[in-house]
Amino acid sequence: MDLGIRGKKALVCAASKGLGRGCAEALAAEGVDLVINARGAEALTSTAQAIAAAHGVQVIPVAADITTPEGRALVLDALGGQADILVTNAGGPPPGHWTDWSREDFISAIDANMLSAIALMQALVPGMMERGWGRVVNITSAAVRAPIGPLGLSNTARTGLTGFVAGMSRQVAEKGVCVNNLLPGFHDTDRATALDQGTAGTEGISAAQARARREATIPARAYGRPEDFGAACAFLCSQHARFIVGQNLLLDGGALSATM
Repeated sequence: MDLGIRGKKALVCAASKGLGRGCAEALAAEGVDLVINARGAEALTSTAQAIAAAHGVQVIPVAADITTPEGRALVLDALGGQADILVTNAGGPPPGHWTDWSREDFISAIDANMLSAIALMQALVPGMMERGWGRVVNITSAAVRAPIGPLGLSNTARTGLTGFVAGMSRQVAEKGVCVNNLLPGFHDTDRATALDQGTAGTEGISAAQARARREATIPARAYGRPEDFGAACAFLCSQHARFIVGQNLLLDGGALSATM
């Protein structure tokens, strides 16, 4: 299927690896030029070169912390102040126990996983509206549908972003801008590995045992792949997604047992 977005320009955040890279790869395969961002310059540059070589599109890497005003300014400058597609993404805060988190812990999580995405939308969506077309995909978490106890900081911040998008998306849809969220369950990324290692340390089992136990709770019996996630992202960014507005698409292999 031709997604109809060849020649568009996208910003993909946290794109040097994992789910962000999966999204960047899928968009590049559709002929979308990219500005990609992450904090680590070496991995980001390598990713940019690999994607450009594989798909023949322009890929501009910007090494910066997207959760800071200074980092966002660098990325927006590389974009020339506008983009057709925005994929927001930022690493989740560390796990812990609800009694241990301070006000500063919550503020840091909200800055990274809620306010940075909102700031990027405020910077780029008005231009999309003026041009009559745009797509925004926020990578959040399955935890906004089914909270994960040790990830309370992430539960809080990402649910706040979900509430913002629920209202904002319906205010911009008439201008041809579709804003939606992608909710990953466990995918084969560094984040999942870190969580499995944390479980292993807490419970005195190996990381492989922790992963196997978690996979057994997923009806698909496996972690998702970044390329699966990227394909879903690319579709939400496509011309065919014009009637999908303010939705939360869960990609978790069936782990959440719910009728709706």
